[in-house]
Amino acid sequence: MKINSLYLALSLLLCLFISCKHDNKVVFDEYQPTKGTWEKNDVKTFVWDVQDTLTPHNLFMNVRVNNDYPYSNMFVVFKIYKPSAAIVIDTIQFQMADPNGALLGSGFSDVKESKLWLKQNYTFDETGKYKLTLEQAVRALGDVEGVPALQGVSEVGFRIEKAE
Repeated sequence: MKINSLYLALSLLLCLFISCKHDNKVVFDEYQPTKGTWEKNDVKTFVWDVQDTLTPHNLFMNVRVNNDYPYSNMFVVFKIYKPSAAIVIDTIQFQMADPNGALLGSGFSDVKESKLWLKQNYTFDETGKYKLTLEQAVRALGDVEGVPALQGVSEVGFRIEKAE
């Protein structure tokens, strides 16, 4: 009985230690809710401070979607505003479902989280406040206008990690 109690205590301690481990690569990580629908005019804005202009970083968009998400992909326009007011603009397409329609990403329930590359080995060339905006630019097949309300998106996030 003492051995089982000791084993249980050590197992719990190990789990606590592992769950408290801090990821030193993460520089910035923030999510913003969407109320289940990402509206076309709901531009997500993230602001952070940069002091390191030497280390390359990886920039990610994090998105949480559920089974109400109707498309196999997602188009996103992102803009990086530098302290000097220079702007980097790009449009990226992300694959959100496999050929059978099953959502990609991690998660055990109907909510899937995807960590999607925006920029790899990106070096900030100025110190100061940066801003990134994300807006959905999904279009239905054959439509010129964008989808006004993208169903099934619960949160949109932005993450910066030090590149390895």
